[in-house]
Amino acid sequence: MIPKYQIITDWITEQIAKGAFSFGAKLPSENELAKKFNMSRQTVRHAIDILEFNKVVVRVKGSGTYLNKQGRVKREKSNKNIAVVSTYIDNYVFPPILGGIERILSDRGYTIQIAFTENRAFKEREVLQGLAENENIDGLIIEPAKSTLPNINIDLYDKLEEKHIPVLLFNCSQAELKFPCVALDDRLIGYKCVKYLINAGHRKICGIFKSDDSQGHLRYEGFIKGLKENGIDEEDIIWVDTDSIEKMEYIEDYIYNGLKGKTGLVCYNDQIAYKIAALCQRKGINIPEDLSVIGVDHLEQIAETDLKITSFPHPLEALGVKAAENMLKMIESPVFDGNYLFDTEVEERESVRFLK
Repeated sequence: MIPKYQIITDWITEQIAKGAFSFGAKLPSENELAKKFNMSRQTVRHAIDILEFNKVVVRVKGSGTYLNKQGRVKREKSNKNIAVVSTYIDNYVFPPILGGIERILSDRGYTIQIAFTENRAFKEREVLQGLAENENIDGLIIEPAKSTLPNINIDLYDKLEEKHIPVLLFNCSQAELKFPCVALDDRLIGYKCVKYLINAGHRKICGIFKSDDSQGHLRYEGFIKGLKENGIDEEDIIWVDTDSIEKMEYIEDYIYNGLKGKTGLVCYNDQIAYKIAALCQRKGINIPEDLSVIGVDHLEQIAETDLKITSFPHPLEALGVKAAENMLKMIESPVFDGNYLFDTEVEERESVRFLK
């Protein structure tokens, strides 16, 4: 069933295509649209919000809503070619995501142009420069590099917008990039992780999160919310970044000191969780007897340890499928809201001890 607000956004888009509304023209008021479609002003306002987010309209306080001369419009020619830019190729998360994207797009007759940035902003810049000069791209699905840091590539994203090329973020958002995003609901998952440990009887809980990706900050926010709701006011956090994860042996003492006195640990993902498990094994810390560990992604155990981590699974291929489907809808309709967040439920394994 089509959402009510989309009926309004589709109608406005059709009027633009027919030439009934020219760019710069004033739209009917919220009251007029509510009466025309027999809908509430709240529904109309949500539709205008979507149009404004996609830069189709602009609100002028005290005057009304106008069609934005710089708004994205449907491109007349389709080249059946979509660019997909990922931070990594060999990380366990990305092959299934890219597989889901490729399957949907190829079924619709599209080819995909894949590039990888190794989570480096300057590498991303090289890729975006090439895409900005490419006249054969119908859309871009991208995971931004270093998504918590100031974005050095805004000018190139602006160039893509000027060409009316739809951009969809996947796996993580970026504060400076006002594009829709398909991702795991990271804030909710951070909350669920800490709540699981609290429900298992743990009160002395530490979190280890990634500092240079927005997923880490969102999972941290959810983690803190869970602590506050349960009257725990000790904020014990270990921050790591892309480089330190690869060379975790250099920060073992930092991590070990952060774990002292804790009975529970929320890990940014299972890759880190298994590295922590190996560290604990070397330090004589038993999991889950001494320390309960929970992660995200549902990664199978790795060679360094026989332990299986209790974890919240990542949607993986389903995320890729949704990203591809939403991109196709964005190409078809410039005002389609491409945002989507996945929820997930815990997979219990061996790494959490119940204290009550």
